[in-house]
Amino acid sequence: MIISVSGVSRNYGDVEAVRDVSFTANRGELVAVRGRSGAGKTTLLNMVGGLDRPTSGQIVIDGHDVTAASERELLDLRRTTIGFVFQSFGLIPILSAAENVSVPLRLNKQPAAVREERISLLLELVGLGGHANQRPYELSGGQQQRVAVARALANDPPLLIADEPTGQLDSETGRSIMDLLRALVASRGMCVLVATHDPTLIDLADRVLTLRDGRLAEAPVPAL
Repeated sequence: MIISVSGVSRNYGDVEAVRDVSFTANRGELVAVRGRSGAGKTTLLNMVGGLDRPTSGQIVIDGHDVTAASERELLDLRRTTIGFVFQSFGLIPILSAAENVSVPLRLNKQPAAVREERISLLLELVGLGGHANQRPYELSGGQQQRVAVARALANDPPLLIADEPTGQLDSETGRSIMDLLRALVASRGMCVLVATHDPTLIDLADRVLTLRDGRLAEAPVPAL
């Protein structure tokens, strides 16, 4: 088990964004979180990833109590244990694909030779071996998201968190990104936690969590 969420809630003033949510997830598992806009998906993923703190409850990631961790401990956890993929790709526009992938490796002070080997391996893994020197504006949306996935994998984290990773992509390209995430789970034994509206993503998941008004729902939400 790599994720343990117990009785977690998050309030913003009088607004209850997430209410008493509990679930676990294991290595080698792709877990999809679905629900309408405003259901609490992004808030939940941000708390699991240590980007936000719950108002109450406990989150343990790979044996680390995220809710009790200091900011420094959370930073270290995000650098070593959790990779993030966002809907907006989040690439640095002035850097090439290879340079974007290198950012986490540089932050972890990896030697140049190690960085180069790792970057090459990761770009090949996501199908962009021939695009290392291209900048984001020279790549399609699907290619940019593949660079973002490669960057998220730079430090070989056991957990990948993806928030609407296909949200800006057409259905065919979105399917290719989802197939990539599915393949990562199978080949690397990592856990992928993904928030999505995309039916394709949901179909490929090992397990689906449905959020309705901040709570986990037993029954699926109506078709989106």
